[in-house]
Amino acid sequence: MRILPLVLVALMALSGCNSNNMNEQKAGIDKTSFGKLTDGREAELYTLRNAAGMEAKITNYGGIIVSMTAPDKDGTFADVTLGMDSLAGYEKGVPYFGALIGRYGNRIAKGKFTLNGQEYTLATNNMGNHLHGGLKGFDKVLWSATPVDGEEPALKLAYTAKDGEEGYPGNLNVEVTYTLQKDNALRIDYKATTDKPTVVNLTNHSYFNLAGQGDILSHEVTLNADRFLPVNETLIPTGELKPVAGTPFDFTKSTAIGKRINDSSDVQIKYGLGYDHAWVLSDSSKTSKLAATVYEPTTGRVMEVYTTEPAIQFYTGNFLDGTLTGKGGVVYQKRTGLCLETEHYPDSPNQSSFPTTTLQPGETYQTTTIYKFSARK
Repeated sequence: MRILPLVLVALMALSGCNSNNMNEQKAGIDKTSFGKLTDGREAELYTLRNAAGMEAKITNYGGIIVSMTAPDKDGTFADVTLGMDSLAGYEKGVPYFGALIGRYGNRIAKGKFTLNGQEYTLATNNMGNHLHGGLKGFDKVLWSATPVDGEEPALKLAYTAKDGEEGYPGNLNVEVTYTLQKDNALRIDYKATTDKPTVVNLTNHSYFNLAGQGDILSHEVTLNADRFLPVNETLIPTGELKPVAGTPFDFTKSTAIGKRINDSSDVQIKYGLGYDHAWVLSDSSKTSKLAATVYEPTTGRVMEVYTTEPAIQFYTGNFLDGTLTGKGGVVYQKRTGLCLETEHYPDSPNQSSFPTTTLQPGETYQTTTIYKFSARK
């Protein structure tokens, strides 16, 4: 009679153990089809998971971060990025949701620059300027992908931009590695080499909404930068590095985005229709440093941005206009997402006083950016 209770206890203990294991997420990476491009090639979707519960879904089309989850103050994970439900949605044309940007992120004035005495002409796709690599930048190409399994799963993407592609000189070999770390951080490592002198400025263009819905005006932002780059009416830097003190661009202390975003007395706010400017980081070293912090009060979610780059473009979704329906049928209205694009300065090839973006043969372009997520109670 004593054996039966012991067996029942053992079975119950085993059952409880299995239940706990089922609730724990195993770190790793999975691959599925993301559909076929209009030219018939198949795109892949990779899901990176860590043991803490975070997931990042990335497609090799454009190196796009399709979704990324983050915990709130109750430990509940939710997608905090804007994007589309399908490959077809991205192919139709979106404002760079989650994409890798290159060969040159941000703007080049009038689509022209001179390097070693030779003038190069690029596509003009934004108010008469060249933006984010041109008509078919890195956000619209199919990258080769190599998944790396493990406790910190990674996805290595590779692409060779041919000499003359989008008007740029040199065959550029690019490698980008996404790594989902144990500490709920997505690390992005960029690497490039060239066989001719060229210009390079790579970044990622994810749109974030830490509430998962609504606008981003109540998000509180800190930028570790005491200067920013004023722009002209077509959003090309004037060359000035202007102190943020006393302007709507002062985010040296945590400030709600909506507090000064509609300050019509500031011409820079008028030009950008809000914030669409590069901030010069106070720490100009090439080591990884904290560039920005975003806090969303209702969920408690926090995003920290670390980078080896000298600047960060803060964009507040000013050109979203309700014409795009994204994931889950959500209509993306003005200011439903924010971008923090780590980079060198816009229009650097035409402004000798800016840090150079020229890459020479024999050199290696190498930068790192980390988006780390946590929550405050």
